[in-house]
Amino acid sequence: MTNARRVLVHADKQALAGSLAARFITKVVDLLDAQPEVNIVLTGGTVGTAVLEAINESSARDSIDWSRVNLWWGDERWLPAGDPERNETQARAALIDHVAVVESNVHPFASSDGSLTLDGAAEEYTTELAVAGDGAEYPRFDITFLGVGPDGHVASLFPDYPGIQVTDTTVVSVRNSPKPPPERLSLTLPVLNSSDRIWLALAGSDKASALGLALAGASTWEVPVAGVEGRLRTVFFVDRDAAAEVPGELIATEY
Repeated sequence: MTNARRVLVHADKQALAGSLAARFITKVVDLLDAQPEVNIVLTGGTVGTAVLEAINESSARDSIDWSRVNLWWGDERWLPAGDPERNETQARAALIDHVAVVESNVHPFASSDGSLTLDGAAEEYTTELAVAGDGAEYPRFDITFLGVGPDGHVASLFPDYPGIQVTDTTVVSVRNSPKPPPERLSLTLPVLNSSDRIWLALAGSDKASALGLALAGASTWEVPVAGVEGRLRTVFFVDRDAAAEVPGELIATEY
């Protein structure tokens, strides 16, 4: 891919989370000065949750008009509502329960203990995206947060799994996931790439190979993160360990 990807290296996971939180607050305030609302796609995982916690702990947190923020998820584990492993549960505990977000602006995936099947939940989220898109297939996402697995997966789009190649729908059901739980829901790559800005957060030496391969032009089928490209920006926020295999010329000194 040829768009200008940036890799910003931080000393450790804590510094990464703090930097990304500060950038998020500044960007959302700027966006809300120019438009009536924003659409944000959240991710789960250790680093994703740490970023949300850092946003919550920031003294500038309430400079955002949270009533004009819409929250979505890139993927979700097919587990009962409130399960501590659900991305929604983690996001609520880390940030959502502490700010003045309008509940109708929070758009979680359905849970396994509800009335829907896995495929039914995928269809429901597809419909919700279209309704919020006001005639388009999905809303215009302003910022999408993504984590990256050691195998290079993003959201719940895994290497060598058919979901990574789906382009004709916005949400896929995932079965037999290589990491537990086996059933999941995920936005497809075209939807993720519809975001104006994609911010990927990676920490740890186990992520270095995937990041290096992605930046070296690996195939999306083998390393899904290689296919991630925001409409305006694609930025990797990483710690030193995750940056071990990044060529020096790709490391940026500023956003």
